[in-house]
Amino acid sequence: MFSAQGLLRNQDRRRINGPEESFPPVFADDPQPFTARKGRATLDIRPLFLQPGLISQANGSSYIETERTKIACSVYGPRQSKNTTYSEKGRLNVEVKFTPFSCERRKAPLRDAEDRSIAVAIHQALSSSVRLELFPKSTIDIFLVIIEADGMEGCIASGSIAASTALADAGIDMFGLVMSCSAAIVGSEIWIDPTQEESDAANGSLVLACMPALGSVTSLWQSGRITPSQVLSCIEACESRCTDIHSVVAQALLDNAHIKNTPNT
Repeated sequence: MFSAQGLLRNQDRRRINGPEESFPPVFADDPQPFTARKGRATLDIRPLFLQPGLISQANGSSYIETERTKIACSVYGPRQSKNTTYSEKGRLNVEVKFTPFSCERRKAPLRDAEDRSIAVAIHQALSSSVRLELFPKSTIDIFLVIIEADGMEGCIASGSIAASTALADAGIDMFGLVMSCSAAIVGSEIWIDPTQEESDAANGSLVLACMPALGSVTSLWQSGRITPSQVLSCIEACESRCTDIHSVVAQALLDNAHIKNTPNT
């Protein structure tokens, strides 16, 4: 016969006891192949919400939301570089972080290859638009926090728009605002601004970054199988949408500047 003290002594205190009641896990249904786009036309982008000047402690900031993609961006600088050799041109640093709850699978707090890939793509989209020759021996730091992610292509496109808006909000000299849009080839159709599920079902995807005011392309990122004719069609469709996004961003910056310059009563 065992005593209560003996049972407590033999119990593993490091083990976390499960609940008294348990339920079987619920698994998502197998994804069905896409036959038609739901909710919007093939050449439509998701609704865009943009708010510059969100973070008061930063020199410039912005928040962008396109349905399930939500990104906050802050810009610090230009500030003098320390412990670096003299350079006639400034440096542009881009750092991307995911919140642990941003994806269906919980993200680890450490940076991984996906963070760096998105940061490199955004840096490439922005570097040719910033007048770094005006900031010798200086650095401009861009920090992006992805609160919710709905596809890598959407994170690159939305992150580039948010970063360019934050740079403009910080008063950084630029040649023009950088806009970005993504496209995917699903079957024989071009779907603009695809979600994660749509990108998974696509044959290939493409992300275009450009300065619509100057009519120049700053970056082109492609993955998957896309024919040359499809690439040209995707570029043309993305450029048209970037022009529409440019007007939205410019208006948001004008409204924010008007609020800043309006004296408080």
